[in-house]
Amino acid sequence: MEITLLGWVVTIGVILALLALDLLVGVARPHVVGFREATAWSVFYIAVAVIFGLVFAGIVGWDYGTEYFAGYIVEKSLSVDNLFVFVIILSTFAVPQEHQHKVLTFGIIAALILRAIFIALGATLLALFSFMFLIFGLLLIWTAVQMFRHRNEDPDIETNLVVRATRRLLPVTDEYVNGRMTTRIDGRRMFTPLFVVLIAIGGTDLLFALDSIPAVFGVTDQPYIVFVANAFALLGLRALYFLVTGLLDRLVYLSAGLSVILAFIGVKLVLHWAHVDLNPNVPEISTPVSLSVILGVLAVATVASLIKTRRDPTARAHAGVVAGKPRAREDQQRPSSS
Repeated sequence: MEITLLGWVVTIGVILALLALDLLVGVARPHVVGFREATAWSVFYIAVAVIFGLVFAGIVGWDYGTEYFAGYIVEKSLSVDNLFVFVIILSTFAVPQEHQHKVLTFGIIAALILRAIFIALGATLLALFSFMFLIFGLLLIWTAVQMFRHRNEDPDIETNLVVRATRRLLPVTDEYVNGRMTTRIDGRRMFTPLFVVLIAIGGTDLLFALDSIPAVFGVTDQPYIVFVANAFALLGLRALYFLVTGLLDRLVYLSAGLSVILAFIGVKLVLHWAHVDLNPNVPEISTPVSLSVILGVLAVATVASLIKTRRDPTARAHAGVVAGKPRAREDQQRPSSS
């Protein structure tokens, strides 16, 4: 599949326009985002992603269109796990509700930039070295095992290396200053806690990118599809945060479900490597099968979670830990809403 320069320019222009819209709403008019507003924005971003997929499939064919929708669903499901960590970060730093919109939007911009870099690097490595499919596959399987082992744990943001280094190296105020990232106190330039929150979100997303990028390369080898799937999944993340924050605690089996999906895609990548480099008779997993498995696992994890929490109202979901020092939170609950 060849995407022209004009195609890339138009795509990036649409994404930048959506980001600008998010910035306009969140930065120019700080406010507490209610359920109705969050629902409207969530529906809007999902509709944009679906319409793009339909137009894209109509232009390049449904083989690539199916890969786009599979990649989008993978990234969207993994982004829900991001939301767990966002809740932990914003509650740990006690970010005022009227400023959460702003920091999430800036965090998503940083995430998009990081993802673009990782996508370019991943695409280059896969093009040059076919054994990278094996490396990516083993990385996803290892991540899946780690996530499943630590599915009942949450990351400890206070011990995060990036956060600790930021606090040690930069002068940080004790108070939030009208939603600013920096301020001046007695003529000295100071950073506010909001800046530290942004660093925490960006650093955390860097870790998430290490499994989400190989995962989406497991359903398509087209860098353009990988990029747009990531972009549209992340663009709706801010609205989704305000929509489902109060429901996240009920998804008790989500981390286990995501670990199964990552393991499945890891096996798919390993089989692809074996098919290409070892023996063409080694079977591969098709994109329609991948899409069916991903949707099936998500459906089972969601239904099982709702049944579990109905039977045991004290059950609480966790983000899961892949690396770093975990924080046990058996007795600590997240806020029920934003």
